[in-house]
Amino acid sequence: MGLSLLLVGCGKMGQAMLGGWIDDGIIPAEIVVIDPNAENLAVALDLKCRGVEAAADMPTDFMPDVIVLAVKPQIITDVLPIFRAFAEKGSLVVSIAAGTRLATFEAAFGESAAIVRAMPNTPAAVHQGMIVCCPNGHVSSAQKSDCDRLMRAIGEVAWIEDEELMDAVTGLSGSGPAYVFYMIETMTAAGVKAGLPEGLAVQLAQQTVAGAGALARASDEDAAQLRKNVTSPNGTTAAGLAVLMDDASGLGPLMERTVAAATRRSRELG
Repeated sequence: MGLSLLLVGCGKMGQAMLGGWIDDGIIPAEIVVIDPNAENLAVALDLKCRGVEAAADMPTDFMPDVIVLAVKPQIITDVLPIFRAFAEKGSLVVSIAAGTRLATFEAAFGESAAIVRAMPNTPAAVHQGMIVCCPNGHVSSAQKSDCDRLMRAIGEVAWIEDEELMDAVTGLSGSGPAYVFYMIETMTAAGVKAGLPEGLAVQLAQQTVAGAGALARASDEDAAQLRKNVTSPNGTTAAGLAVLMDDASGLGPLMERTVAAATRRSRELG
């Protein structure tokens, strides 16, 4: 791809991105990783990237095309001033810090800096993530293309222009894998309570969720129709759905409250 990259933070998401980029053909020697955690840094070094514990240890001749900030939102503002010189010289800055607004980065890097807010989710670890990107007005078409290619290495990408949507994106997609994992937990527990051996209950829950998701992606029919296709009148599925689709206590109002709570928290972090 001919890109030089600076990755700041090499936790779980940073490692997922690194693996995707290298699989997509980026030369590891063109990637510099900064992380004070020795275990995280070891992952980058094992992948043949250049790794340093602090920005002061970066190669003096290194000028990244793209800086990817993969640090937690609680510490993002402490990190930003270190990289202002790169942004002023034209590096694209991509942040995956939940809730941190474009204005925060523009204040730190200068109002003419090219910034993209991106919200990936954890299935990026298996290159099946969902990443939503929102650029500021200084991102060129070439920089947008570079960011798009980087994010597509770990999943599917959508672009939005309205930054106000990013909190809802975080509430639905960014936090969404945890909701699905918890559903697998609860389906497993319910199966065990119904008499299944735990190992079999785990297998059934995991593959049912994975298979249903794959079918939803592959089918031309929407989720509502797929649900109806499974549901025979007065059958077993209908009996289960009567509980799950209860107007007051069912999954619909519960999921609405869940996404709303995560969306509110994203706004608070911003």
